[in-house]
Amino acid sequence: MSLAIETKQLVKTYSGRKGKEITVVNGIDLQVEPGEIFGFLGPNGAGKTTTIKILLGIIYQTSGEASVLGREAGDIEAHKELSYLPEKPYYYEHMTGLEIMRFYADLFGIKDEELCKRLLNRVNLSTDMNRPISQYSKGMQQRVGLAQSLLNDPKLLFLDEPTGGLDPIAHIEIRDLILQFRDEGKTVFISSHELSDVERICDRVAIINKGEIVKQGRLDDLLAGGRVEITAGSVKQELADRFRTGDTVVSMKDDRVIIDIDEEAGPNEVISAIVGAGGVINSVIPRRIRLEDLFLESVAMDNQAKGRVMGRMTEKKAPAEETASN
Repeated sequence: MSLAIETKQLVKTYSGRKGKEITVVNGIDLQVEPGEIFGFLGPNGAGKTTTIKILLGIIYQTSGEASVLGREAGDIEAHKELSYLPEKPYYYEHMTGLEIMRFYADLFGIKDEELCKRLLNRVNLSTDMNRPISQYSKGMQQRVGLAQSLLNDPKLLFLDEPTGGLDPIAHIEIRDLILQFRDEGKTVFISSHELSDVERICDRVAIINKGEIVKQGRLDDLLAGGRVEITAGSVKQELADRFRTGDTVVSMKDDRVIIDIDEEAGPNEVISAIVGAGGVINSVIPRRIRLEDLFLESVAMDNQAKGRVMGRMTEKKAPAEETASN
């Protein structure tokens, strides 16, 4: 089975001032499996929107390859099987939810009003379908957008900030709908700054910064913290003190101890020592890091690395510049 989305060394450059080229997307490789929810993350200006536009065939890459549903990005046959919900969809506010659905159905050549009603019912707008869009909240507008994106029963959905700015209840409703899409076998590609949502629903993610992928993989693997929390009882203070080495954190109260240890520091040896001394292991819990921490760390490390490279380049140029000025 072919990948739902694949890019190979994808590059997009634009001409800037005085003919200088600006690279917005710089050699990215993406692999999105069919039937998964994939999070595409990055700070503003990282290249997310440009990448999505290439995948949708709105603009063309400068070099590299991009394929969607096994076809070259922009292929009309692939377009029939995908949908796109932008961050800020625009609707004619005088039209009702049902009229909006009919309008987009006509663009697809679909003349099935019952389908429009069923989809509005699915997103909990059955009682509001005859109200004008001007009376819809932002959450309701997002839901009518999701209903519209399902008209062609797509295999692949591109969702740009689907939960941005929504109240908690609307947040949960949209998240649940996205999970339903995956359960139906659809592939969902999400660009979002709502990292808590991404952490809850995505199977895999890619983090892009300054046009380059800095992290990509299964979320469970990326968030594996590399540390283990061991809780035990019937442990003497003398034994607990033996574990206070390196960056191992030991908390002791009465005869109960909590040990936070790096996986590479040998948690199995600690467990064996406790059991051997007559202690009782209550729990051994691998710790995860938050997606927010991974994101900040990845972007910061990438920026620092680029800063060091630029610093070395500046140092190398300095003598020549001094010679020229002399």
